[in-house]
Amino acid sequence: MKFSKYKPSQKKLSPLKHFAGRNNLGRITVRHQGGGHKQKYRHIDWIRSNSSGIVTNFEYDPNRSAYIAKIYHSSIENNLNSEKTFSYILAPKGLNLFAKVISVKDKTKNMLFHVGDTSILANFEVGDFLHNVENVPGMGGLFARSAGTFCQILQTTSSKYLRLRLPSGDQRLISLKAKGTLGIVSNEKHILKNLEKAGRSRWLNKRPAVRGVTMNPVDHPHGGGQGKTKGGRPSVTPKAWPTKGQPTRNPRKRNFLILKTKKQSNN
Repeated sequence: MKFSKYKPSQKKLSPLKHFAGRNNLGRITVRHQGGGHKQKYRHIDWIRSNSSGIVTNFEYDPNRSAYIAKIYHSSIENNLNSEKTFSYILAPKGLNLFAKVISVKDKTKNMLFHVGDTSILANFEVGDFLHNVENVPGMGGLFARSAGTFCQILQTTSSKYLRLRLPSGDQRLISLKAKGTLGIVSNEKHILKNLEKAGRSRWLNKRPAVRGVTMNPVDHPHGGGQGKTKGGRPSVTPKAWPTKGQPTRNPRKRNFLILKTKKQSNN
C-alpha cells in the first residue's frame, strides 16, 4: 500500500492539542505522557453515509495505527452544484487504488460486496470478516478499528440480532440494522514494529516509566526494602489502588447482549 505524495485535505483536518496527561486543574491524572510531535486530527467518516465513492489515495494517519484512504464522492447533487466532496475512511487490507466502494443502507438479496464496501449486517453472510462495526445503528463504527483487527459473523440468531465475535474474543449480539465494512483493517504488522530507541517513544508522546519497586516508600507503596520486593502484597498503583487482573466490568450490571467473554470461550 503506497502512500500519496499529496498533502492531506485541509478541510478534513483540525488542531489537536496535547495536555500531557493533565486535567483542567493542571494535575497529572494519566502518567507517562508528554512531549511528542505536533499532530492534526484527520476526520474519519465512521458512519459512511455517502452512497459510493472512488479511492484516490492512501495516507498515513499519526493518530491511529491503521492507514486511511481518501474517497472522492460524486453524485447528481454534487454535479449540479459543481462541488467535489472528499472523505477519509479506514483502509482495509486488499483495497486498491481507484477501486469503487459503496454503502448500502437497505436490505438486499444476492448482492456481491467487495473489500471496503459498507452495508447493514443483514446483507453479510456467516463467516465474513468485518471492521468498523456499529454497536448501535446510526451511531458510527465502534468495533475493530485498529490495525489488523476484524470481527467475524458466527450466526444469525433471530430476525433482530446476529452473533458476532469481537477482536477481544467476546461473542456479542449485534442488531441486523447496524452497519459494518467488509474486510480486515490494514497495517496488520503494526504489532511487530520495534521502536529501536527511546527517542521514538518520546516522539509518540510517551515519557519514561519508572517501576515502583525502585522508588522510596514515600513515593510508591512498592518502594523501599532490601532488594526487589513488593512486600508480599498484590500489585497496586502509586495511589494504592489494586491493579493487574482486576475486573473492569460490574458483575451486577450484566449485559444480555454479551453471550461469551474471552475467558469463557477458552474454557
